Amino acid sequence: MESTIGKNIIMTVSGGSHEDSVNIEIKGIPKGVLIDFDELNAFLARRAPGSGPFSTQRKEADLPVFLQGFNETVTNGEPVIAIIKNTNIRPADYNLNLPRPSHADYTAFLKYGNQVNMSGGGPFSGRMTAPMCIAGGIALQILKLKKVEIQAKIHSIGKIKGGPHMMDEILKAKANDDSVGGIVECSVAGLPVGLGGPMFDGVESKLAALLFGIPAVKGVDFGAGFEASSMRGSEHNDAFYMEDDSVKTRTNNHGGILGGITSGMPLNLRVAFKPTPSIGIPQETVNLTEGINTIIKTKGRHDPCVVPRAVPVVEALVAIGILDLFLEEEWIK
Repeated sequence: MESTIGKNIIMTVSGGSHEDSVNIEIKGIPKGVLIDFDELNAFLARRAPGSGPFSTQRKEADLPVFLQGFNETVTNGEPVIAIIKNTNIRPADYNLNLPRPSHADYTAFLKYGNQVNMSGGGPFSGRMTAPMCIAGGIALQILKLKKVEIQAKIHSIGKIKGGPHMMDEILKAKANDDSVGGIVECSVAGLPVGLGGPMFDGVESKLAALLFGIPAVKGVDFGAGFEASSMRGSEHNDAFYMEDDSVKTRTNNHGGILGGITSGMPLNLRVAFKPTPSIGIPQETVNLTEGINTIIKTKGRHDPCVVPRAVPVVEALVAIGILDLFLEEEWIK
């Protein structure tokens, strides 16, 4: 199964969590760009599983194999095609007849029957973010040439906002065979005025569509976001002022976007992730073959919280969207 998004940068992701590989095709990458593959692999390693107590113990190197798109380390104008081999698969951990609560098992079964390999979530798994990070890692390097910097970090875990105790919250959930969600915040510096457009061409529309492609994302907001709904106009409005030859705002409740168009202020957004649905606590489900109620205790290797490994994924998807917007204006050839 494959999924495609984009206008100028067209990204197609395919494969599945416990299939032979997860794959990416990227159309529209400008020709003649030197890519640092050591830097790209270091970026992919930030997302890779099996790297600590906050991650699934499934170990995958996540080293991409490029099939086309480069002359050595320089983009050649062809679509970039890469695969990441799945080397540590255990499909026997999954009984696809018993849909796991809060997973796509049930809805995918209704839509596709047995046509899709749903082991480990199949194409609905967080594993699919590995090839997304190939595209995002390339986009980040291209944007760096335009002095655009994208940086994400953990905003909160569960109800804990900031500080080392956020990680303690993950370990507490893990000790109880449970999981916890959280929020990743991302900032983009160095954007020019004028990216985007009204309505469906707005920066928020473009980025939200990409970010909701990350499994487990349940919310995206920009600037003051949902907090704006409880503010008055006199609180929320960002006053303009001149600094040298540039127009700036005293505050940034608009998150760097006005009317779907970048204002020149830093672009700020937040992405909310649900708790990992795979938990070791017995849960109610149904047996799809027998049509009866039953109990499931999920097996397998799962993150007690997806948020730490989601930080580079957010950076990747934002980078793809921003590069697409730059190419729309022909500001990157």
